[in-house]
Amino acid sequence: MKDVAQHAGVSTATVSRVLNGHAAPTPETRERVLAAIEELGYRPNALARSLRTTSTQTLGLVISDLLNPFFAEIARAVEDEARSHGYCVVIGNADENTEQEATYVRTLLDRRVDGLLLCPATDDPSLVREVSAGGVPVVLLDRTVRGATCPVVRADGSEALTALARRLVGAGHTRIGVIAGPPNTSTGRERTDVLTGSLGGLAQVVHGDFRQESGSQAAAKLLDDGATALVAMDNLMGLGALGEVRARGLQIPHDIAFAVFDDQPWFPLLDPPITVVAQPTVEMGRAAARSLLALINGQQPDDVKLTAKLVLRGSLGEAEL
Repeated sequence: MKDVAQHAGVSTATVSRVLNGHAAPTPETRERVLAAIEELGYRPNALARSLRTTSTQTLGLVISDLLNPFFAEIARAVEDEARSHGYCVVIGNADENTEQEATYVRTLLDRRVDGLLLCPATDDPSLVREVSAGGVPVVLLDRTVRGATCPVVRADGSEALTALARRLVGAGHTRIGVIAGPPNTSTGRERTDVLTGSLGGLAQVVHGDFRQESGSQAAAKLLDDGATALVAMDNLMGLGALGEVRARGLQIPHDIAFAVFDDQPWFPLLDPPITVVAQPTVEMGRAAARSLLALINGQQPDDVKLTAKLVLRGSLGEAEL
């Protein structure tokens, strides 16, 4: 800043006023300062400014798996909402790994983010407690943790899963394979409980890890055990299961009924189009960003629970009639 002031022939206080959008002594002085900034390639030190203002205008977002299109879409929505309020978002990919998740969370805190959005890798509350104990506002997105007291933004798929179960049972399926998420995550546990509870004793459950390969392996086991319908509890496991079905030369829905929790742009383009439980991902991301900004501003936002919907497209066969 001293270099800019010397180059423009003004005081550092004048440079500071221009940088912060305040009026300069004259329009000509302002133009001189801006020209000096441009010529010298000066950029304000964001960290130094944050020490003075106690705000970096930055939010942290740690998501479970960046390769998962569901989380990528949520991240985009968070960025869009944050940007409309003058904030930037720094993203960390936990890769469904608790140690990597903790590393990113602590790194973002070291970078002095104003608040943190977290899609927890497990329902262990220790990391969230650590963040809250440091006084940093935190909002949980998509998943929750045991005993969470911070705001949570997620979608409720109970009605959609119940409706899906009713259609499968009504179509006469008696061996329904459920490719469940890991039981140490709230979404893995809750989705499975709702669907299996609605199916009664007709469900066969194999747990995956929200990754494509686990979906393929789970589908192989369920098909070997005689399943006539498959329901994958997230889109990556659904892709893995779909690959296994294709590899066996099975035809959907004639040989096997098929549905996935989470929608993707290409699911309607497949033959047949895939029936899904669609979550309002854009609304979730934007709502989470708004909740975090409210916390930062001293408000106490309520939990947000949006509704997922069953979208019938053809991959259930008779169950969709």
